[in-house]
Amino acid sequence: MAASAPPEHPTSAVHPAERPRLRAGRNLWAAIAVGLLMGAGILVALFTVRQLFIGIVAAAVAVSSWELAGALRRAGIHASLPPVLAGGQAMVWLAWPFGRDGILVAFMITTMVCLVWRFPRGAAGYVRDVSASVFSTAYVAGFAAFATLLVVPADGAARTLCLMLAGVASDVGGYAAGVLGGRHLMAPSISPKKSWEGFIGSLVAGTAAGALSVTFLLGGQPWLGVLFGLVIVLTATGGDLVESLIKRDLGVKDMGTVLPGHGGLMDRIDSLLPSAVVSWLLLSLLVPVGG
Repeated sequence: MAASAPPEHPTSAVHPAERPRLRAGRNLWAAIAVGLLMGAGILVALFTVRQLFIGIVAAAVAVSSWELAGALRRAGIHASLPPVLAGGQAMVWLAWPFGRDGILVAFMITTMVCLVWRFPRGAAGYVRDVSASVFSTAYVAGFAAFATLLVVPADGAARTLCLMLAGVASDVGGYAAGVLGGRHLMAPSISPKKSWEGFIGSLVAGTAAGALSVTFLLGGQPWLGVLFGLVIVLTATGGDLVESLIKRDLGVKDMGTVLPGHGGLMDRIDSLLPSAVVSWLLLSLLVPVGG
């Protein structure tokens, strides 16, 4: 699809006991400051007019779609950015009044527009570019629209907080455990800084956060919270690995530079995108809507 895969990480052939601990790969204090500001904005939205959270999701979708289109373009792949941006906004906002039907109809219309939008560039690379456009729409806006479905019910603020708390705890727990004791690489050919020790840290922190949040915010059974936290850790880890594969395929280090210490916005929400889908599904099936 783009650049060839980079060589295997140099520590992959070293005995685990001889590998150095993994180090932080970001500006820690800048990352903390940006993370706190983002979290504060989300909390204000959820505890005032929770529909404001949909505006935050819509803005994140627009920025992330733009970043992904830029990374694709640098690899010689031309996603149709205008319909992807417009369709993404339609998917996020139509999920509010129309639910899953709104997401599906907006996605189908966006796909049709992308098929036509690419006509002027001719046949060369047509399937590649249209596929990238449809993929971008589904991967960013399609997943993120489920965060809208999550916040719409009467107790939507609490449901959204369960996702955010479990996702953030998974990220922080994995980061801390990986930096302090990470020696055994989980997937060196995909993400050379992700370790099994970090994954265990994610499991402990994310599962604990899921159990506490579902129990005390939604009144669910503790075992449901444990299940919720466990699944969120798995989807968050998978989402992080998926984006790492995309970046390696495209030959980029970060999707963007808009967040100091974090890279691009897409680099921060990659784990939350699939987690939003799974959160909505699990909580819809297992926890009745409260007042």
